[in-house]
Amino acid sequence: MRVLVVGGSGLLGSVAAAALDERHQVIKASRSSKIRVDLAKPESIENLFRDIGVVDAVISCMGSAPFKPLAELTSQDFRAGFEDKVLGQINLVQVGIQYLAEGGSFTLTTGVLAREPILAGAAASLANGALESFVMAAAPELPNGIRINAVSPSVLAEARGYHASFPGFPQIAGSEVGRAYVKSVEGIQTGQVYALG
Repeated sequence: MRVLVVGGSGLLGSVAAAALDERHQVIKASRSSKIRVDLAKPESIENLFRDIGVVDAVISCMGSAPFKPLAELTSQDFRAGFEDKVLGQINLVQVGIQYLAEGGSFTLTTGVLAREPILAGAAASLANGALESFVMAAAPELPNGIRINAVSPSVLAEARGYHASFPGFPQIAGSEVGRAYVKSVEGIQTGQVYALG
């Protein structure tokens, strides 16, 4: 299979690529890699797919949201997180449908904050929850046997800089997250959220 990993230069993208690299042709793209894409710009996504052609699976590991106490979050902060993490990944699906092989799959990335809160995490919780709802709602409407799922990990063991913000949360090894991406790409389920931790 040809698998596109968007955000492939980041920690989660590297984990996804490494888990699939032995059995598949993995193509990495990001805002800063050799193959570039900006999910905020549908024309950038179109250019990416025109350059690489049809793929069998797309994994998205891009998107961020601001972390601030609720009292300090502005409507612009919420909008920025929603546009970057949610609409960016939705843009990838909407444009990517026409470049995905029959029976192919999309795998989006959310996170534990869709299920459990932390201080200063309201904007990220909103974004993650919205993406998970999108996956559930989009699955029955995708054409040509295309599947869609989300991987939703707790804080990664390798992301030590974030551990203090997630007190008592399970720290998930990158290899475990990698297996969830494999399950989404190589499996048969659709409309699922693979919650880890």
